[in-house]
Amino acid sequence: MTNKTTMDGSTLAVLTARFEGIARKMANTLHRTGRSGILTIARDFSCVVLTAKHELLATAESLPNHVLRGPDIMSRTMTDNHPVLKRGDAFLHNSPYHGCTHPADHSILVPIIDDEGVHRFTVLAKAHQADCGNSLPTTYMGAAVDVYNEGALIFPAVKIQNDYQHVMDIIRMCQMRIRVPDQWWGDYLATLGAARVGEREILALGKEIGWDRLEDYTGQWFDYSERRMIEVIRALPKGKVTRTSTHDAFPGTPAEGVTIKATVEVKPEEALIEVDMTDNPDSMPNGLNLSEACALSTPMIGIFNSIDHTVPKNEGSFRRIKIHLRDGCIVGRPKHPTSCSVATTNIADRVANPVQAAMAELADGLGQAETGALIPPSCGVVSGVHDGKPFVNEVYLGCTGGAGTPWTDGWLTILHVGNAGMCYQDSIEIDELRHPIFVHQRRLIPDSEGAGRFRGALGAYSEFAPVDCAMTVAYVSDGNINPALGTRGGLAGAPSAQFRRHADGSLEPVPACAEVVIAADERMVSISGGGGGYGHPFERAPARVLHDVREGWISRERAESVYGVAIDAEGAIDAAKTAKLREALPATA
Repeated sequence: MTNKTTMDGSTLAVLTARFEGIARKMANTLHRTGRSGILTIARDFSCVVLTAKHELLATAESLPNHVLRGPDIMSRTMTDNHPVLKRGDAFLHNSPYHGCTHPADHSILVPIIDDEGVHRFTVLAKAHQADCGNSLPTTYMGAAVDVYNEGALIFPAVKIQNDYQHVMDIIRMCQMRIRVPDQWWGDYLATLGAARVGEREILALGKEIGWDRLEDYTGQWFDYSERRMIEVIRALPKGKVTRTSTHDAFPGTPAEGVTIKATVEVKPEEALIEVDMTDNPDSMPNGLNLSEACALSTPMIGIFNSIDHTVPKNEGSFRRIKIHLRDGCIVGRPKHPTSCSVATTNIADRVANPVQAAMAELADGLGQAETGALIPPSCGVVSGVHDGKPFVNEVYLGCTGGAGTPWTDGWLTILHVGNAGMCYQDSIEIDELRHPIFVHQRRLIPDSEGAGRFRGALGAYSEFAPVDCAMTVAYVSDGNINPALGTRGGLAGAPSAQFRRHADGSLEPVPACAEVVIAADERMVSISGGGGGYGHPFERAPARVLHDVREGWISRERAESVYGVAIDAEGAIDAAKTAKLREALPATA
């Protein structure tokens, strides 16, 4: 027991900034030293600090679906499998059955051990891989019937370093299985280096501040965060809303697709938000099943997207959220050998989206509409052989889809609801330098937004081709049939689509879940969906509609027919005609 001293707000703020700064140093290390484009261009990674009790403490700019839940389970798996931890240990973890998001997210855990041999904190660096050893050259195997068909190497907190020295047996296993071993080795060293930077900084912080004082800080910071969450929830309206979102039919799903049901209940008197995800289909013979980490994180994303954004996201605020799951459910706790290859995106988005839309139904000013679906070919894994050398990488060549909110239009570069814009859209020039591809077009698609008081983001058009070789594009494109829905009278965004452009210029539709081989004289065409709108389109400020017309984002015809805003020949708002058009606004809008 320690003699706890109550810390004032300034001290809590300073120490919080110190820990967040450590997480940012870890992220900066990974970003600047990684090898593959998915890390160094797209930034698909996360770095966090946990307490020795497996509590999430600091995340900096991490992907929400990577870190809200899962790192706690991974940390516990580390200590369960390795009861005696020593300074210099490091562990490789990517098991979706033990807290990782999906097998492509190779994670390094390093326990922070003080000079007395006491485990004080754990740092975790998680990095999406360009290739993880799947049976096909993709990290998203939507059609994998099970983990054996998927083929990824699974590491449940396996020791990868002892006394700061590599366990080369594990390294050799990865190098023999992964198609681009040198690229993987560089990404592994970057991830490990990020974790070691976190270790170095926390050891220094412990010596400066004192370990017992840091332990006092974590408890009081969590208590403060819980109090903030209690204040926010008690100000919300009481209610219980059930909302659904349907994923398109894929291999291994029913012909009508997969409808996900989320029941959200806000209990202000108990300062509690509960989400029930148990009334959903069983796990399916494909890669869409959620890992437990994603099944827990994605409802929380919908909640945090719907409330005061200043509430800290850590173990303290999490105490006021309860997520109900069941074993063997597509949104639950998967049983081995269920495949969770695509756990971070498709069905995951169909969980976060109805949760935030359900919050919107509780009251105007809460929640969001639905964000556009993933994974179109513009976010696919490209692979092939060029000049006798293999190449594999996931590209982010154009995906938008942000949802309309009570206060803003959809975030154009959010990519998808699960990463909250933390991943970057690729630089075309850098992609073309690193890989044998040529990007012919990347642009926004006019009239593809979900109309609303605040509209969703427009969809994106991308067209790219291999250079002097054939290229496989692997993707899992949801939203062809079921686009992102609006809420509170807002309209749906435009659907996604994908095509092969032949040498003669003709377009051939290709399946939504596939590995498509594009010949040297062909092109891959990708259309990502728009985001849903929030509020009835007639409630949108006419000046905003006019701005969108002038930008070329919506047509004059759509402005008049959908938003009820007439624009005259001089490009100004026709106020009289607009007022007459908007007389038809439903009383319930």
